Amino acid sequence: MSYHRLFGGQILGQLIRAAGLAYPDKTVKSVHAIFAKEGRHEEPVRYEVACHHQGRSFATLTIIAKQRTAVVASASVSMHITEGGPLHQTSADIAPILPPEHQVTFDLLPWKTRPAADLNATASAASEYELPMRNPEVSRELASILTAYATDLNLLGTASPPVDGVSQQGNGTDFDSAVTSHTLWFHRPFGTADWLLLRQHSPVLTDGRRFGRGDVFTADGTLVASYAQEGLTRFEPDAMPNISATHRTEQTV
Repeated sequence: MSYHRLFGGQILGQLIRAAGLAYPDKTVKSVHAIFAKEGRHEEPVRYEVACHHQGRSFATLTIIAKQRTAVVASASVSMHITEGGPLHQTSADIAPILPPEHQVTFDLLPWKTRPAADLNATASAASEYELPMRNPEVSRELASILTAYATDLNLLGTASPPVDGVSQQGNGTDFDSAVTSHTLWFHRPFGTADWLLLRQHSPVLTDGRRFGRGDVFTADGTLVASYAQEGLTRFEPDAMPNISATHRTEQTV
């Protein structure tokens, strides 16, 4: 991959895979990952699983991702069996998938993607982004892994549009950024035979950190997963940009 360090989405997907191998009779319900140190792409990663509880319905475990000299990431994972029960969902409708001429290529996401917005634009805009994507068709247990990988792609970019003159391509030049934590919740089983939609929003950028959250929908609008992420976003003091007043809301309590 054309990337200067281990991609966090890759580590996240492998953490989920390790959990699935530990408890093959259950699926990952939630995973909270802390990225402690930049991973080196030329070294293998060892995943060490510590099981804390295993019941008929739930299991909990901790996974440590290690390279030769340091811990790269750690994760707390909760697993659950599939159960029946009432169904309820509250979410906005999803728009139709755009035609093929809207196809966009991401080096780290070599699948079909057709977003309506351009995160490489430097004009100030709202901190919202929708990414329709179609992954390779895989088994159900791998569908969640590919989707987890994708959720780490551009939450940083979603936080960038309110900053006038800056885009996600400014990472390493206009600012320095790195993911510090990432949490995923899987609500129900799903597959990758059809399009998925990642709907993202970044409500806050402050104190050298930005926060983003998102939902994953199937093509028919079914909510299958949610995620949230915090990361370092550090500007040089003499190059500190202003957030457009158009996209800033102050509240007084």
